[in-house]
Amino acid sequence: MIRAVLFDLDGTLIDTNKLIMDSFKKAFKEILDIEPPEEEIAMLFGRPLVQTLGQYSEERVDDLVKTYRDYNESNHDNMCNAFEGVKEMLIQLKNMGIKTGIVTSKRASLAKRGMEISGILNLMDVIITPESTEKHKPDAEPALKACEILNIKPSEAIMVGDATYDILCGKGAGCKTIGVKYTAIPLEELRQASPDYFIEKPMDVIEILKELKENIA
Repeated sequence: MIRAVLFDLDGTLIDTNKLIMDSFKKAFKEILDIEPPEEEIAMLFGRPLVQTLGQYSEERVDDLVKTYRDYNESNHDNMCNAFEGVKEMLIQLKNMGIKTGIVTSKRASLAKRGMEISGILNLMDVIITPESTEKHKPDAEPALKACEILNIKPSEAIMVGDATYDILCGKGAGCKTIGVKYTAIPLEELRQASPDYFIEKPMDVIEILKELKENIA
C-alpha cells in the first residue's frame, strides 16, 4: 500500500530548467571563461552545486557557486512555474489520502519560495532540503528522513524525479521510483537508473497509484 509520494522539485514539479541552465552557463563563462555544451550541463542537474562545480575547478569552486547562486536567485521568481497539471495532481493525491513531500538538493529558502510562487507549498506534508540531512542525493538518507517524518515505511512511498540521483536516492531507501520523461537530462541516462515507472506528465502519477491499489485488491 502506497501512503506517500515524494517528489524532487526542480524539473519534476516546477519548471526551472532554463533558469538552471542559464545559471550554470553564467558561472562557467564568468569564472572559467568556458562554454560547455548544454548536453553536458544538463547532466549536472539535480546534484549538489559544490560537488558538480568542483569537478571543473576545485580552486575556484566558491566563486563558481556564488556566481551561480547570484544569477539564479536574481532571476528565480520570473523563471519558476509549476508544470502543467502539477497542482491538480497534488490536490488529487490529498483527496486520496496520500501524503506528499519534497526531497530536493535546493536550499530550503529558495525551494520554499519556488513552491510558494508555484502555489504548491501548502500542499506538502514534509520538505527535505540539503539542510535537513548530513548526506544528500544519491544517498538514501533524504528519502529515509522524509519517510521518518511522515511516519511511514520506505516501502510505502514512491519517489518521483527527473534525475538519476533522485531515482538512486529512492531505490536506496527502499521506495518505489518514478522517472519523468519530460526531464531535461538525456532520457537514456535516466533509464539507466532503472526507475520502476516512467510518466509522460504529472497526472500520470495518479494512474500509477490506482494501478497499484487495484493490484493489491
